[in-house]
Amino acid sequence: MVVACQLCDLWRVVAVKTLRTAVRQIAMQEDVNFLLTNRIPRRLATRFIGWFSRIEQPLVRDLSLNAWRMFSDLDLSDARDTEFRSLHDCFTRRLKDGARPVDADPRVLVSPCDAIVGASGSVRGGQALQIKGFPYRLRDLLCDDALAEAYRGGSYVTLRLTSAMYHHFHAPHDCRVEAVTHISGDTWNVNPIALRRIENLFCKNERAVIRMRLDTGGYCVTLVAVAAILVAGIRLMFLETLCALRNGGPRTVCCNATLSKGEEMGWFEHGSTILLFAPPGFGLDDRVREGGRVRAGQALMRAPDG
Repeated sequence: MVVACQLCDLWRVVAVKTLRTAVRQIAMQEDVNFLLTNRIPRRLATRFIGWFSRIEQPLVRDLSLNAWRMFSDLDLSDARDTEFRSLHDCFTRRLKDGARPVDADPRVLVSPCDAIVGASGSVRGGQALQIKGFPYRLRDLLCDDALAEAYRGGSYVTLRLTSAMYHHFHAPHDCRVEAVTHISGDTWNVNPIALRRIENLFCKNERAVIRMRLDTGGYCVTLVAVAAILVAGIRLMFLETLCALRNGGPRTVCCNATLSKGEEMGWFEHGSTILLFAPPGFGLDDRVREGGRVRAGQALMRAPDG
């Protein structure tokens, strides 16, 4: 009887793993993935998930979390809490103290979030790349000609947060937030499949342009938080009121918020993308590579000598 039970449990584990692998393989097929995540009513789906994810009924919560695990590599080993009231509560989870050490080097801009590194490099001709062969203009992304001009010849990096990742983002350096511009837009998926098919995708989606002045050197650095399908909102901790991008835009809110390197700035309510722009002289840290993973607090860019 004991052997039979053990075999039954083993079969159940194997069956679940096989099903999970099959589902992921189907979802990763480019045409299917694009169809499932973009050729649906994106606004309606986003609002529905925003509502559904907050349901605190235990059965709904458990089924949702199990389905989420089937489609992702969800790892809660560094989460502060081990039990969650709802799917949303798990999406926006906090980490254990000390889980993300912050590089203290004053010349270093640290990664604001856990992410997969996407396109990066120099801003040339006022353009950056969303993916190889797909440039976009900074003036279209930032909706500010002067700010776009400030990064001509500067550096940028794309940081993609998957749905299973830690969704909070943090200050890349000791800084003062001078302004936030909310720009309304679409909610295209921001995964590589969509980036290869939709031109100027980042310039079409909802986003928050956060302009910061570094304490060291007085450099102006800009962080752009880009929303995507199923992202019910982008929350900013340093404003008097927690702001969601769906409040309209574009509109600029002037700030004078002082943040320390690694201090929390806000969070996404699902996976999305952060774009970081630095002026000429900054360069990507040698350990950061396209397609690689970074964690919040890890060295991302370095300031010029002196």
